[in-house]
Amino acid sequence: MLQQQYLQRLTLLSLFITLPIQAELLPDRQKIDVWLNQLGGSNSFDESKTIDWGILPGPFYTPEMGVGIGTALVGLYRIDKDDKTTQPSSVGLSGFASSTGAFGVNFTNYNFIDHDQWRLFISGTLNNIPTYYWGKGYAAGKNDHNKEKYHSQEFQITPRALYRLADATYVGLGWQFSSINASDPDEGAKRYFQQAIGGRSVINSGISAYFSYDTRDFLPNAHHGQTFEAIYTYFSPSLGSDTRFQSTQLQYAYYHEITEKTVIALDNYARFTTGEVPWNQLSLLGNTNRMRGYYEGRYRDNNIFTTQLELRHKLDWRHGVVGWLGTGTMSDSPSELGEGHWLPTVGVGYRFEFKPRMNVRLDFGVGRNSTGFYFQVGEAF
Repeated sequence: MLQQQYLQRLTLLSLFITLPIQAELLPDRQKIDVWLNQLGGSNSFDESKTIDWGILPGPFYTPEMGVGIGTALVGLYRIDKDDKTTQPSSVGLSGFASSTGAFGVNFTNYNFIDHDQWRLFISGTLNNIPTYYWGKGYAAGKNDHNKEKYHSQEFQITPRALYRLADATYVGLGWQFSSINASDPDEGAKRYFQQAIGGRSVINSGISAYFSYDTRDFLPNAHHGQTFEAIYTYFSPSLGSDTRFQSTQLQYAYYHEITEKTVIALDNYARFTTGEVPWNQLSLLGNTNRMRGYYEGRYRDNNIFTTQLELRHKLDWRHGVVGWLGTGTMSDSPSELGEGHWLPTVGVGYRFEFKPRMNVRLDFGVGRNSTGFYFQVGEAF
């Protein structure tokens, strides 16, 4: 358990990174650096440690969870201490609680093994979030009268192993498992779930095939390089899933370092689903990474496409800023994708470098008749 002095410092640090315009009211940078060092937040990577840990708290806001407090635990390490060329492995663990009663834990882990011959990535979530369901399709999400409340109780885990076939080219296998229960639904939500594939409680389990071309210099915060990734996942009752369906995800991202402190990043993403797709496995237009500013789950359909362009600039000390714009669309059929409505997104963000190139980000996104404020670890893409 943290001692009282550390709790006081955590509180001050939280205020510091969220209110940079009032820095004159808070301790100077040297004092903040001393406190950060004691919490593991030195602006350097100590490779002699098994894992170089750091902890940082902060407030957040998202449209689905309201105002809350989160704590991020970040670790950098090298599996092979003699390998100085492969990017360091990283682990991130974040816990949160919010004013709407939401709470949960998120986990991410990137491992680079045998001089990047193998990659082992794992991500997972365990949460209980009061949220809303509008139904499927653009027309359902656009109509506020369709908004029905329920509690999303969810567990999901996604491990994957990738093998390098050629320079920057990887193939691999993975598993996607999720279990969700829509508890305490409103009367309208009960009717939705009675008609939706899977009902209120859904288990999804599928095996994934991966292809990845990746030249990024550092996955959590790339400055240069590009990546193309294709993921095909087959869900089946024989694998433990309630229904049989397929999903295909395609992503292309490009990063260009304009100057030593300025990076421009482009992200294109598409997801397609076919078969008996449960309501919680429909493609979402809006989350903490793409189409920021829209309530997660408001716009969902079989198929989506999004694109965004983000400018990232490092200021002095640990500060940084970003700005982005983008758009996205959705459809029931792949052949109709792009023919329907396009939704815009634009926003700005503040960055605080907690560990070397490991940023805490605070983003404010604006969509069509919608806004969102996000506190997360790592860049959006």
